Amino acid sequence: MHKVSENPFKNRMSSQTLLLVTAMLFVTLYLVSNIMAAKVIGLFNLFYFDAGTITFPFAYMLGDLLTELWGFRTAKRVIWLTFCCNLLMVVCTQIGVWLPSPDYLDQTAESYNLLFNYVPRLVLGSLVGFLLGELSNAWFMERIKRKTKGRRLWVRTIGSSAIAYLFDSLPFVLIGFLGIVTVHDLLLMILFQYISKLLIEALFGTPMVYAALHWIKRHTDYHG
Repeated sequence: MHKVSENPFKNRMSSQTLLLVTAMLFVTLYLVSNIMAAKVIGLFNLFYFDAGTITFPFAYMLGDLLTELWGFRTAKRVIWLTFCCNLLMVVCTQIGVWLPSPDYLDQTAESYNLLFNYVPRLVLGSLVGFLLGELSNAWFMERIKRKTKGRRLWVRTIGSSAIAYLFDSLPFVLIGFLGIVTVHDLLLMILFQYISKLLIEALFGTPMVYAALHWIKRHTDYHG
């Protein structure tokens, strides 16, 4: 009897499924970052940043992955999809604010209303920064890739982010926190957000892109 050879691709993730998973994680991280941004963290009265700063660079990492694997056009579609999902979140949470609740849950309702009445302002700042930052990140990454002829992935991931974080951090902090925190703290937030996001990108985001690409080449049918 002849033993039938096993198809080496039958257990591999398809490129379409991979794109779906990447886009899903990208959208989720942005939604989570916008909600987390409602809390401002202060360290030693010197460093001020919103909690969303912790997760936000990983969304950029996925944006880098989208552009690297599927190009600027596909990345742009996912970016606009994420934009629409953010708007949908604002609409749905505002409906929750407007709807009445039982008297015995007043404290819970007040906490909910306090958070999600503030979130739209954060989302507005995030959407402006998001579109400017992510679109410029994807655009610059593709241009750097052409200039370097596909070599030195770290140059385009960090280089594109260094430019994009300027377009993202400034409008987000100004729209989200102007008039809420002092001008001194506002400037510290902009500076710390930019530096911390870039450091997270360089130390964690870029290595994760390398690791993700290595895994993709071994476990999926993607060939780029």
